[in-house]
Amino acid sequence: MSEMENTIPVDGYTDTPILPGTRWNVHDPRRPMPRIVTPAPYDRPYEPPSDARMLFDGRDLSGWIGKDGAARWKVENGYMEVVPKTGDIWTRESFGDGHYHVEWAAPTEVKGTGQGRGNSGVFLMRLYEVQVLDCYQNPTYADGTTGAVYGQFPPLVNACRAPGEWQTYDIFWFGPRFEGDRLVRPARITVVFNGLPVQIGQELMGPTVWRKVPAYHPHPDAAPLQLQDHGNFVRYRNIWYRPF
Repeated sequence: MSEMENTIPVDGYTDTPILPGTRWNVHDPRRPMPRIVTPAPYDRPYEPPSDARMLFDGRDLSGWIGKDGAARWKVENGYMEVVPKTGDIWTRESFGDGHYHVEWAAPTEVKGTGQGRGNSGVFLMRLYEVQVLDCYQNPTYADGTTGAVYGQFPPLVNACRAPGEWQTYDIFWFGPRFEGDRLVRPARITVVFNGLPVQIGQELMGPTVWRKVPAYHPHPDAAPLQLQDHGNFVRYRNIWYRPF
């Protein structure tokens, strides 16, 4: 941890439940933050493989919807950008187990600290969040850092590039399975962030919740991919999916 990080207060909560199997509260500011690793430079979109299904190719949001019907985020220069207060957006189609590729960039103009800086999220099946956040010299509670399974598992390392630079998530997802009301297989996820593994075969405790311990509830094997409007001007591009 840098000297700068040592001097910045860490946001979080200590009045939340203890996460099962740990000694940490949900969003605990005392939980050790991931060490910082500098990723390799990157300045252009990764070409999708031949069997990939493009979910956003930089042209329009015809494949996405929002809370009032049409997705109302801005599209220009090959990317989409969150328009605060318009709400989350999600794909018209549903997807299940597979490889999800998402590229994103936090705002170049740095505003806010902790969870208030470059905040968004990638939700598998509209339920399970991989945190998007500008954690470049910006400490916050460990289970809410960039690449975390939000509220559950911090990333193994902090691989953030500087604000405004493009970042990449390759997410390998196996959703949960249910027999009636009974969970027979928990969700499992691997996340590669800027070329570095930050979650490896991690079993999830349940869908994403805030300030609570997660719990599974039955749902279909496929659902849309969702991107979060958390009030910050986060950009996305080159989003694709490959089924397993």
